[in-house]
Amino acid sequence: MSAPPSGRSEAPAPEVRPPGTLALWVLAALAVLYTLYFASSLLIPVVVALLFSLLLSPLVNALKRFHIPRSISAIVLLACIGGPIALLGMELAEPAEKWAKRLPEIGRELTDELDSLTESLSPTQQQAEPAPAPEPAPVERSGFNWFGWFDDDEEAAPATPAPAVQEEQKSQGAVTERLLQGGLELMISFVSAAPFVLVQLLTFVILVLFQLSFGPRLWQSAIEIFPRVRDKRQAVLVVARVQRELSRYIVTVSLINIGLGITTAAVLWLLGVEDALLWGALVGLLNFAPYVGPLVAVCILALAGAVQYGLVAAALIPALAYFSINLLEAQFVTPLVLGRNMRLNPLLLVLWLIVWGWLWGAAGVLLAVPLLVCLKLAAQQLGVMEYWVKLIETRA
Repeated sequence: MSAPPSGRSEAPAPEVRPPGTLALWVLAALAVLYTLYFASSLLIPVVVALLFSLLLSPLVNALKRFHIPRSISAIVLLACIGGPIALLGMELAEPAEKWAKRLPEIGRELTDELDSLTESLSPTQQQAEPAPAPEPAPVERSGFNWFGWFDDDEEAAPATPAPAVQEEQKSQGAVTERLLQGGLELMISFVSAAPFVLVQLLTFVILVLFQLSFGPRLWQSAIEIFPRVRDKRQAVLVVARVQRELSRYIVTVSLINIGLGITTAAVLWLLGVEDALLWGALVGLLNFAPYVGPLVAVCILALAGAVQYGLVAAALIPALAYFSINLLEAQFVTPLVLGRNMRLNPLLLVLWLIVWGWLWGAAGVLLAVPLLVCLKLAAQQLGVMEYWVKLIETRA
């Protein structure tokens, strides 16, 4: 006869994972990383198209209530947004081309300014140069010189520069040649990449149109068809809620960055900075990458100020003006508007930017933060990865 079970409940046995699980997860993560790296040319337009579709999907859904077909509303919205962007690009093409051509000249001017500043601060240049030696008096010679055939006077040899001067001239020539070569390589890379960029742009437009036209119906069909989705109504509501929150975030961040670019361009124009519209558009685009984008924008504006005003204190005025505007936006406007959705740990954010910069370059840096916020919002709405969401939202 077996003993009666005691009232004390037994502790649950610890979960035993099969050996090699951690190694499989590491291999899977490496496979995903290298797939993202080698398939960047394919995935970048797809990801940008998905984010842009999230941006326009509420407007398309609103127009659908007025019995306007989704395809027509998608085309109209793309034309309304793409038209001003195309006009802005045409307006900025000339100053951007001008600055691209001036890159070798700018590098040469900055090199000359730094050389002159170094020479003025060098202690050897402050010493008095020795007075030139007096020329020897001509010596009269007696006798015949046979019409100059046997004259002992030799012609004076041309003066050769000192070895230090020769080395300095060679180094300056090498630097100038390298700057010119770098400018030519940059222009050649831009020209060679133009067809590839056009193909990616066409891919992006087609994906946005098809996503806005046929995407919602495809998601609903997938939820209805696949048997693993048990609570189909709840799944539809969760997908709609995730889409709405992500769209709200993308719209808000885009409006903040557009306002930052317009404000910066207006302030720089009032200060008399050349090509203020170009710098405003640039800082608005770079602001999609926190910390890294504003730092790059400050360096670019400092360089532009140095080109326009020279190496003087006034050259820092454009960079300081933008830094003040960005400080107000980052400390007050963005936290007030976005609230908790923008709470991201700075260390994790910088590591995330570095990873995506390695994967996709400049495009990855610009897309990193929207992707991180989108993943965080989706995890919050779906109720998954709660510990990772709390880790991402850790205060500084």
